[in-house]
Amino acid sequence: MTLTLLLPFLSPSAAAAVPRAAAGKPALTLSTAQAGAGGSVTVNGSGWRPRTLVMLLICGQATPARGVVGGTNSCANADGRAVTADADGRFSRPLPVAEPPAPCPCVVHAATATGAKAQADAVFQVAGHPVRPLPAATTGGRLSVLTDTRLEGSGGLLTWFGAPPSRTLVFTVGNVGTGPVENPVFRVGTAHGVFAPQWDERQWSGTIPPGGKARVELPVELAAGAHGDYAVSLEYGGRVLAEQPWGVGRPWGVTLFWILLCLVVPAALFRVGMAVVDRVRPRPADRQPAHDPRPRRPRRLRRGRAPEPAPPVLSNASLPWFSPDSAPGAASRLKSPAGPATSAGSIAPQASQAPQAPQATRLPTGRDPRE
Repeated sequence: MTLTLLLPFLSPSAAAAVPRAAAGKPALTLSTAQAGAGGSVTVNGSGWRPRTLVMLLICGQATPARGVVGGTNSCANADGRAVTADADGRFSRPLPVAEPPAPCPCVVHAATATGAKAQADAVFQVAGHPVRPLPAATTGGRLSVLTDTRLEGSGGLLTWFGAPPSRTLVFTVGNVGTGPVENPVFRVGTAHGVFAPQWDERQWSGTIPPGGKARVELPVELAAGAHGDYAVSLEYGGRVLAEQPWGVGRPWGVTLFWILLCLVVPAALFRVGMAVVDRVRPRPADRQPAHDPRPRRPRRLRRGRAPEPAPPVLSNASLPWFSPDSAPGAASRLKSPAGPATSAGSIAPQASQAPQAPQATRLPTGRDPRE
């Protein structure tokens, strides 16, 4: 800052000796001007805004005078590196060498990722990469949006579960200049709330003649899980052509997943704990079944099966404490006038000697065996 204040008081030769980086213009210097794929080059920067995030890329089809003709589509984006400038606006960062998708001439391209736009290029040659002349510069072409922009497409089931929302920005442009416009490169920015938009370059393939018009479709994609109110901006030639609001719904599938997880996991742990407690608890060694006071029902007989025969009942059973001679009623039988007096002992042998008729035995089915 002190050197900048002293510039008006210095002589013209002394003022010319002051480096351009001191005036606040970004500049790049490389450790080597040529390297092959797989190598590395150290990029040194100066004159950048303090604490600014800068992206470093190797781009093809570009020169410091014309910049990157094809936009970031001509750069090796997968092998880029990010670096933050220090308090003096300087940085130094190794950058791996990779072949860009477009032929050389090539440059090391540095551009700010946040804040005000600033960029710088340094000539660099990728050894072994094809070289082709730059396309002729077209002058006089100027694009203007003729219709309102709109976002086409809808979210699917994966978007409901947190997948990146994507749409297609559709609009019609017309060439109001005096020269054709070939393969224009648009910048599409997405902003959430009050934050600054994040810009992505999109190249449209085709030529728009003077006075002609064309329908342009550019893809727009947000980060995974994005939701809320967004604004999509379209920029070409350093000026904003149109803005389109975009309302993104909340991914309720993720919320439902966490709710189910909070319910299922505790229930599973509870069941596992109860199973463990039931297995390790002590059990009584001799556990007797409880007595059932209810009377048992008689067993039902199967159809076609005869009942078991009942045990025989003795009709002339005598009591054990009476002898045959002293049984009650024996004296009356001895004194009966119907016959001679006999004793109970003499009558018993005669009765035993009397032949007895064989008794018929009933089969279980009820039929007589003599039949």
